[in-house]
Amino acid sequence: MKYVASAFLTLFALTFLSGCTPTVILGGAAIGGVAVAEERSVGTVVDDATIKVQIANAIFQKSEPIFTSTSTTVIDGTVLITGEVPTPEDRLMLTKLVWGVKGVKEVHNDVTVAGSESLSNFASDSLITTKLKLKLLRDAEILNINYSVETVNGTVYLMGIAQNEAELQRVQNHAKEISGVRHIVSYVKMKSELNSA
Repeated sequence: MKYVASAFLTLFALTFLSGCTPTVILGGAAIGGVAVAEERSVGTVVDDATIKVQIANAIFQKSEPIFTSTSTTVIDGTVLITGEVPTPEDRLMLTKLVWGVKGVKEVHNDVTVAGSESLSNFASDSLITTKLKLKLLRDAEILNINYSVETVNGTVYLMGIAQNEAELQRVQNHAKEISGVRHIVSYVKMKSELNSA
């Protein structure tokens, strides 16, 4: 019963922690369906979801403003943190908090220290992310479910699992076509790397 309650709490929390994209949680079957469609196992999907919730809780307990101005993506224990914080010390604090969560294997802290133009870029960044996600969804040669996209100040951050180099190149090419994209940073792993691990 304790496990069921914990799993329900995790799924419930994910509804609110998934960023601006609406998420509908239908129960364990929904997670299972997603895991079957992508390269991660069901166990890895659940582990990553748990890590994400624990990170969000740690950040929220430390600072509500930083909680609302940052975002995390977790794939196979690798964590990408994006967003903005007021000071360099806050950025360092985030790295320490994430490494303190059990199951984290790797941390990419791409949080920026807020400047005068930071807030004005938020709408543009959201539009870039939405456009790229739509391009990936419409491209039949890309398994879009294996990719996560975040945009901060015109820099597109890609995480996920590519079927091969050609697929990753298609994803990057789609990103390059979007107006406002300044840089593309890829933390994407090859499917072959996972199979050989």
